[in-house]
Amino acid sequence: MVESTGWDRRLSVVADGKKLVGHVGAVLLRRCADRTGLTDALAKVLPSSTVAGWRDRAAVLAHLVVAIVLGAENLSEAEQLQLHHRPLFGFAASDSTARRMLAALDEATLMKIAKVRARVRRHVWSLLHLRPGGFPWLTVAGKRLTGWIVIDLDATVITAASKKTGAAVTFKKTFGFHPLAAWCANTSESLAMMLRPGNAGANTVADHIRVLTEALAQIPGSSAAKILVRVDGAGATHGLLEHLEALNTTRRTVRYTVGWKITEDDEQAIARLPETAWETSVHQDGILQEGYFVAELTGLNTREGWPEGMRLIVRRVRPTRRHLKKLTAFEKKTGWRYCITATNIGRMWGIAGSGHSQFLDVLHRSHAGVEDRVRTNKAMGLDNLPSASWEVNRGWMLAANVAADLDAWVRLLALHDVDDLADAEPDTMRCLYHLPARLADHARRRWLRIEATWPWATAFTTCWQRLTALPAVT
Repeated sequence: MVESTGWDRRLSVVADGKKLVGHVGAVLLRRCADRTGLTDALAKVLPSSTVAGWRDRAAVLAHLVVAIVLGAENLSEAEQLQLHHRPLFGFAASDSTARRMLAALDEATLMKIAKVRARVRRHVWSLLHLRPGGFPWLTVAGKRLTGWIVIDLDATVITAASKKTGAAVTFKKTFGFHPLAAWCANTSESLAMMLRPGNAGANTVADHIRVLTEALAQIPGSSAAKILVRVDGAGATHGLLEHLEALNTTRRTVRYTVGWKITEDDEQAIARLPETAWETSVHQDGILQEGYFVAELTGLNTREGWPEGMRLIVRRVRPTRRHLKKLTAFEKKTGWRYCITATNIGRMWGIAGSGHSQFLDVLHRSHAGVEDRVRTNKAMGLDNLPSASWEVNRGWMLAANVAADLDAWVRLLALHDVDDLADAEPDTMRCLYHLPARLADHARRRWLRIEATWPWATAFTTCWQRLTALPAVT
């Protein structure tokens, strides 16, 4: 028999508490949605009615988004999480109500919501420019990319454990879906995401162009003068690169870096490089990366049909054990493993050394951060699509994208100077969001009381005050 440690001496458990609120971080998320204008903007494009018993669709979507940020993985969990907030927000929408709301999001409504998101994003970005430190420009190889908005495109696989509309065998031999998405590397926002069947191609040009077009539509006009698009090897297609080149205008500069599948022609060009052409690579902080080398391959590869002015940057590294089985005969002969980046960057205006092969190499390697976006989005609703219906799953994906934005806005607008939370991932943020509190009435006001000794109590109250102080949307 296990001896008691004494912690439970004279302890009784009863269910007679009143006005207790669990997962009280929901107030921060809802406050952010309201102050940025998201809630009101959704109300203008979603159905409404004065009929008794009608649930406001904008509120249903807003609370579903909040529940996804808090950790809901399906509609039933979202309903259960919302029950914690009845003292604040009233009765929760049932999972069937949320399901009907998502199923009703047709293409026309989705387009309206996309315009709403772009309008709200413009307001949020204007606030980011005003905060201490200004807009979050990227820093690559120790150089600050002021003025450049960086868009990362990538596809991922969402597995399905049961038969669902659109689910199919993927290129990874799993079963599920193969969505394609675009994120803003500056802010970690989810700009656009396209739900695709599991057997959708990795390098489908039309899909890449559609997602990129939707992502660009999310960029405020005042910030769209300098755009950098980064894609992995799936983007190395004639159609996509020609489309990217065509996006350049007198008012907009579009640059790209894409992965490049090495062919025998590329290997022959690499073989002609003199040893003096290779330079030591650099880390993201600009420090030399010993043992890694880069060189300019442009001009040595004579393949026709690619955009004029496209450059090829080759990188070499000693292969690790896990790469040995994948080496080509040329790589086995030279003892190096190679990868190539294609780009149209001659130089990036205002950034010294931006045309150098070392900088271009590390600029594209930082695209690997998109894997963090994929991982965190899956931790925020996209690890599993909850319905057998394509329309419901498409709506759920939209809600998860808005959830990613809302979480990012809370951190960017109100927690940007809190070291542990400014760049926190979902699991860490949920330590903040899942705090319990007591709702009290005093002096004709309602008071949400949290534990004073909680480590992030100050961060929580500061976040609330900053969100409350945000200027109203005009």
